[in-house]
Amino acid sequence: MKTCKGVIGVFSSSYPITAEAPEAAARAAAYLQSRGWQVKLGELAGKRDFYRSGTIRERAAEFNHLLRDPEVTHLMASVGGMVSNALLPYIDYGFLREHPKPVIGLSDAAALLLGIYQKTGQTTYYGPNLVTVFGQRPPLLDFSLERMEAVLGGSPLPLPCPMPPVYSDEPTDWSREVPERTQLPNRWVTVRPGAAEGRLLGGNLNTISGIMGSPYMPDFREGDILLLEDTEKFAAHAERYFAMLSLCGALDKAGGIILGKHRKFDDQGTGRTPADILLELLDGRDIPILADVDCCHTVPMLTLPIGGTVRLDAGERTITILRQ
Repeated sequence: MKTCKGVIGVFSSSYPITAEAPEAAARAAAYLQSRGWQVKLGELAGKRDFYRSGTIRERAAEFNHLLRDPEVTHLMASVGGMVSNALLPYIDYGFLREHPKPVIGLSDAAALLLGIYQKTGQTTYYGPNLVTVFGQRPPLLDFSLERMEAVLGGSPLPLPCPMPPVYSDEPTDWSREVPERTQLPNRWVTVRPGAAEGRLLGGNLNTISGIMGSPYMPDFREGDILLLEDTEKFAAHAERYFAMLSLCGALDKAGGIILGKHRKFDDQGTGRTPADILLELLDGRDIPILADVDCCHTVPMLTLPIGGTVRLDAGERTITILRQ
């Protein structure tokens, strides 16, 4: 009999993926259960309110119920979306400070990850959403789970974050049968060589723009390692988001930058990559930059600690977790 590794409480803070793609949600839960995890879906599972899973208060209540549930050991977003930021005033930060639980997710869940870190000081984890990652078909599931378990399971530090040998960047139409993905050879790209250690901060750029300037966005510090990623955006979007970070001083303070792969980036005929656009905004500032890292909307993906300390060596193309 397998030992239970923990109970993952799944919240739906934005898009109603468990209503749109119940088969993918069930497949994801079954995969985790086969690997020794229990999965407990929140009360909004299978429900939808047009573009979202429920009202703001309902979504916040679901998160807080899972947070307070004594059986639940970890909280994981079901998927991303656009409106997780609306929950931030209603999260029970006091309970979370007294009873810390790892919170995991990517994309729009970054609003909650950053807000929780800001309000509690608790490390959160930019990593798999239930359906986005584990609702896919094999063979790209195991790497994501192994890296999540290594980070959350108390592996000895420092902990290297290895590059997966292959990846897939195909968008998923969850309303249809999910096909097996085409696997591409992987390579992280040194944009600017050099090494730096610092607090990891960031996430999805579009999501960060929805909390910037609010009391839920952590202040940027000197030496921060920025984790930045987005998906299916235009070159103009990239310039807008990088300019936002420049105007608020984040780029001036950054000790290094990790750029995630940008799935289906539209360069609008410029031939420029997101890294090219970032370099223009840095305006000659020389800091380590590593691009096309698997901390994004492609699969498989790493799990990285928001608020933890990492070492980035862009020349050697390595990322190492030093403290969580």
